[in-house]
Amino acid sequence: MRMTKKRLWLTAAGALIGLLVLWTLYVQWMIFSAQHNQSAERADAAIVLGAALWNDAPSPGLRERLEGAIQLYEQGTVGAILVSGGLGDNGSTLTEAEGMKRYLLERGIPETDIWTETEARNTLQNLQYSLLIMESNGWKHAIIVTHHYHGARALDMAGFLDFDKPRVYTVDSKVMNIPWHKARETLAYGKWTLQKWLMKLGLSAAS
Repeated sequence: MRMTKKRLWLTAAGALIGLLVLWTLYVQWMIFSAQHNQSAERADAAIVLGAALWNDAPSPGLRERLEGAIQLYEQGTVGAILVSGGLGDNGSTLTEAEGMKRYLLERGIPETDIWTETEARNTLQNLQYSLLIMESNGWKHAIIVTHHYHGARALDMAGFLDFDKPRVYTVDSKVMNIPWHKARETLAYGKWTLQKWLMKLGLSAAS
């Protein structure tokens, strides 16, 4: 018996929903794995991925990332902190990196141990441009500092960019809507995965 058009559409819709559910579970498992597989092995630097400034100062969420980097520095796990982020579109007059550097100086981190990357506009650029600074300093290993929900995608990007044994240090948040960010990350990870394969096939440039 031939499948009716309506039944065909229902089958296709069911298959699509099933794939979306599987993808969501996969991404959430990757987030969980990145969060719970972290090493205390020493690295040359911590790379803090940028986020919004509020009135030219780090937002509460960005301060959480910075505090994570400060903890690594004070423990002696890293010898330097590299802050990465360009000029946002929310009226800030400082780049994210400059705002983060000010915060670190106020928290007592020596200026000689703070490096800034001021051009990046997204996570991939954060890592691309930070890798250039690492190479210019002869640094081999870095720990990428971000929030739990963001760690898996950042780690995958670092691997794609040929970081040497990339690692993440992810922080929890008391100020962000984490369920919303985790749901959004499902879409962001999908977008990144598509972009990654297009770049591998030479159909897209890194941006």
